[in-house]
Amino acid sequence: MAKKLLIMLVNTDPRNGEELGAPFFQASVAAAMDYEVEVVCTATAGRLMKKGVAEKLVVKEGSPKTVYDFIKEAHEAGVKFLCCSPNLDLFDMTKEDLIPECSGIVGGAYVIEEVMEGDNTKVLSY
Repeated sequence: MAKKLLIMLVNTDPRNGEELGAPFFQASVAAAMDYEVEVVCTATAGRLMKKGVAEKLVVKEGSPKTVYDFIKEAHEAGVKFLCCSPNLDLFDMTKEDLIPECSGIVGGAYVIEEVMEGDNTKVLSY
């Protein structure tokens, strides 16, 4: 049985806030179930790792809860957030621009290894 959940935020566009609730909520639930959970933000979703972006987004119009609140809750539950290295160049970010909940920067080889090595990891992609 797999012990780790890798969530790939690759097709989720931060401009569509309603797309952002499910992956962060499911990450929180999996962490609460004692699974190791990592969320890798890449492509357009990589913007979420930049300070100030997720704070301005909501999942539902009129909600006081921001996407950043979802990220913080997931992080507090034990979810590890990672930024894909090409995003730094793509969105003019430096390491210092990343939100405190982002624990590192990874490349494509990291994702491939996590998916292909052994039977320990299951992947959800959004």
